[in-house]
Amino acid sequence: MIKFSEVTKRFNVGTPDETTLFDHFSLEVDEGEFVSIVGSNGSGKTTLLNLLCGSLPLDGGHIYLKDRDITRLPEYKRAAFIGRVFQDPAKGSCPDLTILENMALADNKKGHYGLGRGINKRRIEEYRTLLETCNMGLENRMQVPVGSLSGGQRQALALILATMTGVELLILDEHTAALDPKSSQRVMEITQQVVSDMGVTTLMVTHNLRFAEEYGTRLIMMHQGQAVMDLAGEAKKTASVDTLLAKFNEISVECGN
Repeated sequence: MIKFSEVTKRFNVGTPDETTLFDHFSLEVDEGEFVSIVGSNGSGKTTLLNLLCGSLPLDGGHIYLKDRDITRLPEYKRAAFIGRVFQDPAKGSCPDLTILENMALADNKKGHYGLGRGINKRRIEEYRTLLETCNMGLENRMQVPVGSLSGGQRQALALILATMTGVELLILDEHTAALDPKSSQRVMEITQQVVSDMGVTTLMVTHNLRFAEEYGTRLIMMHQGQAVMDLAGEAKKTASVDTLLAKFNEISVECGN
């Protein structure tokens, strides 16, 4: 499904601060996997997502999605089949537009834009049904500007918007980090439901070790551009937060911290 092949990524090229984060890095993710990615700041986890989404160019290697080489494909073209939810709730929707208007825009993601009605009234009940899955009462607030919603409500809506056109890949970039504990838990429950119902391949970066342990079918820990832990199947099911913390501490000692 996803294949990073001999990927190299450098920063500040040609300056005294030049660094190489990924050096011929390779990784494969099977279709339908829900991968939790953890690691310290600067470990490469968010850069990995940015390379996959096309937000950053590669300095070497290739990225494949369903056997298609997307290495040189522009970010806006990848957005047709990749859904992404960011850490900042404000980035996943248009605050001055209503919930209904945001959903109508997302619904036309793969369509052709031109003069015509922005909202297809025949789709409103389907939008309402999608919102009901959040169990936040959003289906009764479709005429409310998105900017007036709470952070948790906006992230739940962002999940719906990112996946309503049947994307091939869902990217979750620390999408609960800016939320309070209760909202974070609810958004993770909605995430699990969306991923399960759609069967969509998902990559989730998180600093929350409990979420990484509890959710997903595979867990990868990044460090200095390498996957230092990769757990799937029974190993993932039996992993604990203590196991992850122990690995973090081991890495910290190796780095002299």
